[in-house]
Amino acid sequence: MSETHSRPTAYVRDTMLPAQPPPARASGAVLWLRENLFSGPLNIALTLLGLGILWLLVSTFWPWLSHSVWNAGSMAECRKIIADAYGPDAHGGCFAIIKHRWNQFVFGFYPPELYWRPVLAFGMLFLALAPVLFGDSPRARRIVLGLAVALTLICAALLGAGSVILAAMAVALLAWALLIETRPGDALLMSLLYPFVGVWLLWGGSLWGPGMVLAGFGIGIAVWRLCARFGMFAVAAGALAAVLWWLFAAGAVADLLAGGLPLRLRPVPSDQFGGFVLSITIGVAGIALSLPLGIILALARRSDLPVIKMMAVMFIEFIRGVPLITLLFVASLLLNYFLPLGTNFDIILRVIIMVTLFASAYMAEVIRGGLAALPNGQYEAADALGLDYWKAQRLIILPQALKISIPGIVSTFIGMFKDTTLVVFVGLFDPLKAMSDTIRASFEWKGAYWEPYIFVGAIFFILCFGMSRYSMYLERRLKRDHR
Repeated sequence: MSETHSRPTAYVRDTMLPAQPPPARASGAVLWLRENLFSGPLNIALTLLGLGILWLLVSTFWPWLSHSVWNAGSMAECRKIIADAYGPDAHGGCFAIIKHRWNQFVFGFYPPELYWRPVLAFGMLFLALAPVLFGDSPRARRIVLGLAVALTLICAALLGAGSVILAAMAVALLAWALLIETRPGDALLMSLLYPFVGVWLLWGGSLWGPGMVLAGFGIGIAVWRLCARFGMFAVAAGALAAVLWWLFAAGAVADLLAGGLPLRLRPVPSDQFGGFVLSITIGVAGIALSLPLGIILALARRSDLPVIKMMAVMFIEFIRGVPLITLLFVASLLLNYFLPLGTNFDIILRVIIMVTLFASAYMAEVIRGGLAALPNGQYEAADALGLDYWKAQRLIILPQALKISIPGIVSTFIGMFKDTTLVVFVGLFDPLKAMSDTIRASFEWKGAYWEPYIFVGAIFFILCFGMSRYSMYLERRLKRDHR
């Protein structure tokens, strides 16, 4: 043995340590500051640098914000008020343009007497989403339902809706909210019907038009169920039946029913849409359509069938390799060349299709990442249970993959919603530039530059921040590990 092993090593102290002063105690704000901002020399330097930058920004912009004017009839009147109050060389924001023209930023050129229709459509949107997004949280669901009903009625009343319209809105909203609380299954069916009701409220016209589109889906599902034993042939037969209905029968049946029972609202053409009504319409439609299409593309890209995989790869890589503005130009200028002569294809519908295709390609890659992150044991467990491909995806694979992909999915949604401002390049009046330029073109508000951008940016931030917070809530709710 070595000398070290032969000699005993003292490892137990045989003398008492002298008494030491107690450690410095901190709690609350002092503890947080010490741990997060002043925990070391580098953090102290970065904290001081950040405070300096913050002070520079506040000292630069605060005079302009503190001299703001909210009550004026023109830019000249704003400047006169600022000069009289703070001196001839003072500068300040003229937010009176927001007070006078907020309705154009929100509704564009939508007829003022019909403002209640988009308000009702977007209020009903929250009722349609409540059983889907807050299905297992009664408290959150009831808060959303109460706020949606109350705010919709208040906004419609402030915007001049008549008493008869307000009474009908109250009955419809309260009945739907009661249905959500008492019969969740039927409420989900109403959520599926909402897109057709929303389109009718926004664009008006005959209710039988959206009804016949909905009937086409019903016919396709019926044909698919009748031919269910034929597998993929049943899916193709259902899709073909729906397309044939829409092309050859839907219009004639809608006109026939409209002649007998004219359920009709005043039509509003697409060129009167603008502002946040336009952005929210395109954004919500793109979000609702791109998620299922992205799931299908992700599954197709991971398919073992070479033809399906190749087609999915070609579509995804082509769309991701082309800027969105190129697709919007295709929707605006080139798409009509491929349609039959005399076809009237609504410009907003064309934009929604292109935005959906663009977002679905990115969504497919996000979901494919979630599918790739699952261990092979999950697939093997599904096979061991004897589940076929679609049951395995629906019951085991996709729920876990979508949970993993929540941050990427919501990030894609937020990016797509902000990209709706690009519709300005195809002649639509987005809230950020086209509507701001239209308002500034008037003589009264010529020279207002930053104020519209600040107002529009604030609303975009609120909407996108809300989506981000919901994604964080959803992640916490679905978290199952370490419990």
